[in-house]
Amino acid sequence: MDLPVLPPVLPMLATSVKAIPTREGLSFEPKWDGFRCLVFKDGDEVELASRNTKPLTRYFPEVVAQLREVLPERCVLDGEIFVAIEGRLEFEVLQERIHPAASRIAMLADKTPAQYVAFDCLALGEENLMGLPFKDRRAHLETALAEARGSIHLTRTTTDPVEATRWFEQFEGAGLDGVMAKPLDARYEPNKRTMMKIKHTRTADVVVAGYRLHKTSTPDKPLLGSLLLGLYDAQGGLQHIGVSASFTAARRAELVTQLKPLECPIEEHPWGAWAGWAIANPGRVPGTQSRWSAGKDLSFVPLRPDLVVEVGYDHMEGRRFRHTAQFKRWRPDRDPLSCGYDQLDEPVSYDLGEVFIPGRKR
Repeated sequence: MDLPVLPPVLPMLATSVKAIPTREGLSFEPKWDGFRCLVFKDGDEVELASRNTKPLTRYFPEVVAQLREVLPERCVLDGEIFVAIEGRLEFEVLQERIHPAASRIAMLADKTPAQYVAFDCLALGEENLMGLPFKDRRAHLETALAEARGSIHLTRTTTDPVEATRWFEQFEGAGLDGVMAKPLDARYEPNKRTMMKIKHTRTADVVVAGYRLHKTSTPDKPLLGSLLLGLYDAQGGLQHIGVSASFTAARRAELVTQLKPLECPIEEHPWGAWAGWAIANPGRVPGTQSRWSAGKDLSFVPLRPDLVVEVGYDHMEGRRFRHTAQFKRWRPDRDPLSCGYDQLDEPVSYDLGEVFIPGRKR
């Protein structure tokens, strides 16, 4: 491969901000919920690289084939791989593609094919574009994707914060993650937080069902690593919904002492039945392994589900929090049995097809 920009390249990053900025000189675009992916194409040779520069090529053969067909002879793009089902992004389905078996990858490529959306251009032909302002790179990107169709997309953009606000409110219904803001005059700076991201934030009251010890914990000085959180489903079962883990070292020690009276044998815990049979972790059950956690200690200290905590979260992935929840405050006034899924916001459904640039080839 002989390109003006060669792997490995760490992609440009973003800083979280609370609201869509209104100052001039910014370009806004949807924030996709998939795998960040840099594309390196030199003739028929196509390589896909993840955010941390690991190769993704073997996991997405259908994307490689489509990129080879529609992209210019030589280019380097920054974008996102995603899977959509019935007009909505599905990150859990996308995760299934990272699998060691080529036969399974081939089956999933046929059953739930992935797609690629591009939002930056680092090189085109013989030219390294990383030193150009984003407004110029965007023009080159539009040229590079002039023949894009099928599963290869060009993300839409706007300089109007009012339009960006509408996208923020509507596109979540198609599974998108929020909105990005990029300075029009900014060059591409690998691993630098030059961009801004505005993500959806919500709160929920959840049950504290256990905790894991911190990696620096010792028998003489136990430290809490993360709280295991649960919500009751419609049948009255306590389901694992995620974790909260952002605590200072001093607070980690205090929490172990604070939670000590609630410790109980696993046999008396609502999740006790899982300990004996759940080994593949299909629903990310606490204390069990998966292909994402192999080798990690996932044992946990079970607690009587008597405490309620308010946490902040961005959005759901199936029946779980997509990311680590942020501890807000204890809720001693809340009955744990009243903490169910019905309190969670459900975004209004929105067709993913309406997110792409109107009038372009599909």
